[in-house]
Amino acid sequence: MPVFELVMLICFGVSWPVSLYKTYTSRSTAGKSVIFSVLIAIGYVFGIINKLMSGVDYVIYAYVANVIMVSADVVLWCRNRRYEKHQAAQ
Repeated sequence: MPVFELVMLICFGVSWPVSLYKTYTSRSTAGKSVIFSVLIAIGYVFGIINKLMSGVDYVIYAYVANVIMVSADVVLWCRNRRYEKHQAAQ
């Protein structure tokens, strides 16, 4: 039943906006594992591929939303990493 899959993705997805805000405002990579985030994004991509191969339903939107948020968090991590390196060089 896709409703259970959707609830799972919503539960996972609720934490990403909070993580994005923290990553954006902290300007720090402390406590973040970019490898973990990339693995999560890859998992969501495979969920999307599964939906495309086995039949698209409304759950695909939750996968897409989650992979966008995780990818944005990775981009912010990279920005923060550059910022930290710049600060260390000064």
